[in-house]
Amino acid sequence: MIWDHRACELGEGAFWHPERGQFWWFDILKGVLHSRDGAEGISFALPEMVSAMGWATPDIAVVAGESGLWRVNLGDGSHRMLAPVAAGQPATRSNDGRADRQGGFWWGTMGKRGGGDPGFGAIWRWHQGRVRCLFPGLTIPNSICFYPDGRTAYFSDTLTHKVNRVALDAEGWPLGAPQVFLDLTAEGLLPDGATVDAEGCLWVAQWGAGRVARHAPDGRFLSAVAVDAPHSSCPAFGGPDLTTLFVTTAREGMAPEALVACPDAGKVFALEGAGRGLPEPAVRL
Repeated sequence: MIWDHRACELGEGAFWHPERGQFWWFDILKGVLHSRDGAEGISFALPEMVSAMGWATPDIAVVAGESGLWRVNLGDGSHRMLAPVAAGQPATRSNDGRADRQGGFWWGTMGKRGGGDPGFGAIWRWHQGRVRCLFPGLTIPNSICFYPDGRTAYFSDTLTHKVNRVALDAEGWPLGAPQVFLDLTAEGLLPDGATVDAEGCLWVAQWGAGRVARHAPDGRFLSAVAVDAPHSSCPAFGGPDLTTLFVTTAREGMAPEALVACPDAGKVFALEGAGRGLPEPAVRL
């Protein structure tokens, strides 16, 4: 079902705040952070494109933007720069991101022309007050999420059709080179945002396919849930018992006739009983 009727140009960054009991998401291209308080819509405009978040306290979030990480007050939208990153501005922006289970925050940056900027992308990590580039030379970094024990990270470079995994040490830093976890090349599927459920299964949105697919910890396809919009972009489990799957979608790149045929593109969908998620860990500031 449609959970929110505001249509985003590029809806992304689906996030359930476990302390506030509140769902948040972004319209990247408009630089807006959205939420709802009951039936009332909330929107905070930030000074640049923003795309992903983690929570530090009930009122303070860490938000990935074009020029680095922002510290954002979720009560009034006030914000200040936390950690600037020289990722190639003004040619680049942030994309997918998520907190790890060691108190850090991972996020991707990419060229503003998407696939037209090969190699402009990278994945970064904030941890204990410093930022480090983990994986440079990507194009569209996505699917950032973590196994329940915190010792494995997942990420994709969307246009490769592959989701990778990499082992992490006790502090959450990568150990060795990433390995391919999931190869969707044969199906022509494009992995976008992702999350991991309480059973350790990966749920990955597939851009252009209008669905979120669930894969076992060994990579086997288990099932998929559909939304009524082709560009499914990011899933997140939420609700009081974390059994509602929220899915952001986008209108970006759709022709006028496609938008007429699919008027719900760009809206947020909520699917009840799809699975059970895990609470998002806090980012340590």
